[in-house]
Amino acid sequence: MAGPRHISVSEPSRPVLPRHAKLRYDETRQVWVILAPERVLAPDEIAVEVLQLCNGERSVGDISDQLAAKYAAPREAILTDVIAMLQDLADKGFLTEAREKTS
Repeated sequence: MAGPRHISVSEPSRPVLPRHAKLRYDETRQVWVILAPERVLAPDEIAVEVLQLCNGERSVGDISDQLAAKYAAPREAILTDVIAMLQDLADKGFLTEAREKTS
């Protein structure tokens, strides 16, 4: 069985949570959490907004475009921050990259 695949997050990457991880709102604590086997991570509000856009179809560039338009912020600054945040999550095993669909 292969271990987690290390990914290098870049603008064309299409990030997605791995099958074993779920982004959920914890009603009791009133916080968003990423649930994974024997691990829980409580991302901040900005990270949650980015993670909600990580569906395996949108690229990091697409996500950055959407956030730059929403917040009227410089795209390059958003792109740099999004890549850094997603790379950190990927390094911790909370994020992977969508694979090409095969038919």
